[in-house]
Formats: sequence, C-alpha cells, structure tokens
Amino acid sequence: MNQASPLLQLKQLTVAPKKTPARLLVNQVSFSIDRGKTTCVVGESGSGKSLTALSVMGLLSKQLQLTSGQVLFNDGESGEQDLTQLDEAHLRKIRGAKIGMIFQEPMTSLNPVLTVGYQIGESLTTHLGMKGDLLKAKIASLLEMVGIPPSRANSYPDELSGGQRQRVMIAMSIACEPRLLIADEPTTALDVTVQAQILKLLDELKTRMNVGMLFITHDFGVVADIADDVVVMFRGQIVESGTKEQVLNHPQHPYTKALLACVPDAEGKNALKPIDYAWLPENQRSPQASNEILVAVV
Repeated sequence: MNQASPLLQLKQLTVAPKKTPARLLVNQVSFSIDRGKTTCVVGESGSGKSLTALSVMGLLSKQLQLTSGQVLFNDGESGEQDLTQLDEAHLRKIRGAKIGMIFQEPMTSLNPVLTVGYQIGESLTTHLGMKGDLLKAKIASLLEMVGIPPSRANSYPDELSGGQRQRVMIAMSIACEPRLLIADEPTTALDVTVQAQILKLLDELKTRMNVGMLFITHDFGVVADIADDVVVMFRGQIVESGTKEQVLNHPQHPYTKALLACVPDAEGKNALKPIDYAWLPENQRSPQASNEILVAVV
C-alpha cells in the first residue's frame, strides 16, 4: 500500500434525481480521509451530507443517480478501487467488511424480531464465515467493547435503551474490523450525557482500530469533540474545509460564520437564533432555505 495514499478520496462527486438531472443535490464534492483520522461533514438538513455518505456506500435510492465523480477506496489489500465502478455483488463484499456504517436511528435499522446478538453475528458469518462457539465469543467480545454486558446478546432491540441500541449498532459496524467507518448523525436522538459517552466510545475505537471515520453532523459541539478535519456543505456544495482548528477558530466563509453564530456558548448567555442568509445574493435566496438551529453538546 502506498502510505501517502488516502484511505478514501471523493473526487467531483455529483448526485441528482433521475427525473430532473439538472437539479444537483450533491455538486462536485471532493475531499479525502486518512486512516486514523475523523472528517466531519457539517451543514444544515438538506445540505447533502447524508447523500454524500450514502454515495460512498452505493446506497442511493432508486430515484437518485450518481451522475459523475469517483469514490476511491484504498483498503490496503486490493489497492485503490473506484467504488462507483463496482457492481452490487462487489459492493456487498465491501459493506460491513471493509466499510462499516452507523445510522442515525437504531430502531429503524435494527430488526425488532431478531436478538441483537444474532444481528451482530450476521456480518461475522457472512464475511468471515464464523460460527458456533467462535461466533458467540466474538459477539460477546464486541458487546463488551462497546460497554454492554455479553448477556444482553439474547435481548431484542426494544428491550434496550436508546444509548444501548446505538452501541449495538456500533458493535455491528466494527464487527469485521473495517478500514472506514461512516457515522450518519449517530447521536442525534440521544440525550446529552449519552451523546458524550457515544462520542468518547467512537473516538476510542478509532484510535484502537486505526480506522478512518466519516462523521455526518449538524452539531458543531460534536465537531469540536471528535473531528480532525471539517468539511462544511451548503446546498450540495463544499463552501469551506480545513482542519478543525482552522474551521472553528478562523472560519473564512460567511455560511460557516453563520453556522457558528447559531451555537450558544457554554454559559447559555447567547440566545439561539436562526441562520442569517443575508450574505447570499438576493436572487439565490430561497423560501425553502432551512432555518434549522444548531445546538452544541454542552
């Protein structure tokens, strides 16, 4: 493996609806992630963050299409591959094995009629051929790694708390020791204390397993906690990128400054306020523009 080559490179990635291909939902997005580093993609709802992540996994809905661009993945074994050129059979071998994904709401991602142990074990059986006592031991080890007693392997999702379900999702995503972990707003539905626990767990796993992480969020508090690099998206385009220190301490783009201005300080002195779009040319302002307010983890 070429050590200088990033784990993941997105080059001019563009996504549009099949019926209206001129409407670009993700517009020429380019950035890279190194192994052992976390890149946070931040922006309002509808900015293209999740679509970018789903494009990497090849999980776009049937109504959408990748119209151009490359997703170059260097797993250290097969060399650099453009995931956009692989068929579904090859992508299935990569998903779960070499790229893991943590979704925003575990109750819609976990099967309610299967035990969490069974669901964790599915990828181990599919990708690594594990079974019997070896499989049980690995499931127990993964549960312990994410802070859940191994005895809960026989529990069903609705018997666990929201934080425990999210930990199960993390265990599933790291089961086969992937090179890349994609987390799509994994702490949004959790209370502040549990959010902090999950972020700490993910950061520890990133260091222990030396994985690269693509973390989707709208929360600059999360960015401050977990990011190495930051990509700011607005209406499907990257408007600013850089290290966490550069973007948080010395933002250059008006949109980044507007997002940061929405975050209350730790003392709660600054009232929450909607994003100010005054910097946009008037002919580009849209009544559909979101006034979502970004709240920090404090």
